[in-house]
Formats: sequence, structure tokens, C-alpha cells
Amino acid sequence: MATIFSKIIAGEIPSYKVGEDENYYAFLDINPLAKCHTLVVPKVEVDYIFDLDDETLAGMVKFAKRVAHKIKEQTGCKKVAMIVLGLEVAHAHIHLIPMNEEKDVDFKREKLKLTPEEFAEIAASIAL
Repeated sequence: MATIFSKIIAGEIPSYKVGEDENYYAFLDINPLAKCHTLVVPKVEVDYIFDLDDETLAGMVKFAKRVAHKIKEQTGCKKVAMIVLGLEVAHAHIHLIPMNEEKDVDFKREKLKLTPEEFAEIAASIAL
């Protein structure tokens, strides 16, 4: 059975797409810790990020780097955190989160509530 991320990539579930190429897809997290909180996923459905072959993993990080530069440019944050958690969805993914302090990436804190219009505007502002 396809993961929710595979369904997003296939267009079966809507997303706020930030970028895409033949191997990777980036879209806004719908429960963001910060504006521009983005997920980067490989199009190949692999649960654990370190089970990806070396070429796919390296390509994913390179793709994430392009997205992170757009996030930093748009937000003016000090750094963009790259976090791999991966228990909630069985599809390898990287969280890219703008941060000025380490507490900015605490997943236990309250998530932002954004309107569809705000999500669309944010996605457009960091689109590749």
C-alpha cells in the first residue's frame, strides 16, 4: 500500500509543493513548527532513510540543500535545520525548518495554524 507521501507525489492527495525533479519532491509540512517548514522526500518509497542507496541519499541531500537556501533567503533565519525523524510515516523524509534558536525545532511545541492561502503564499515564496 502506498504511503501518504507517495500519494502526495502522485497528486492523489493535495500538497503545497515547493519543488520537484525526477527523483525528489518537496512540500510544506501541514503541521509546521515555523513558516516554510518543508518536507523533502525521495520518489522511491523506502521507509528508513539509511536504507536508501548511496546515490539516492546523496541526491536527496543535494535537493534539500537547494530548498534550504530558498528557505533561508525568504525567512532571514540564522540556519535551516535538517532533521530526520521518520516514525510517523513509513517513507524516508527530511524536515527543513528555519531556526534562530534550538528551541525552534522542538517537535513537542505547539504547531502553527495557517490558512490555505498562507500555505500557498509560503510555498510560492520558496518554490524552486
